[in-house]
Amino acid sequence: MLYAHEVVLNEIAQGDAPLADGVEWFERLSEGDQREVLRTLVLPPAVMLTKWRFGMAALPAHELTKSFRLLVVLFGVADTRRRKLYCAGGCAHAWHNLPGGRGAAS
Repeated sequence: MLYAHEVVLNEIAQGDAPLADGVEWFERLSEGDQREVLRTLVLPPAVMLTKWRFGMAALPAHELTKSFRLLVVLFGVADTRRRKLYCAGGCAHAWHNLPGGRGAAS
């Protein structure tokens, strides 16, 4: 089961929602929720990010939106690669089968 913010992030990464809408959504969150979303985003795009994390916890509040933009784009690249390599024939991943989305492994 995906959390609400995970659905939003996957919709953006998969091209089902525009990045601009995602940025607006992100900026409406509290600073604490923004930091939680960034912690979530650091995990999916690349192993390098999970090990290094770019010092996300120490970022000043005015840098959070820039970090969100970067990480959600990286997440999109990683998700596209994953779909092509591992899910090309279809899959049961909840994040690849969002309601109203592109469908499994498009």
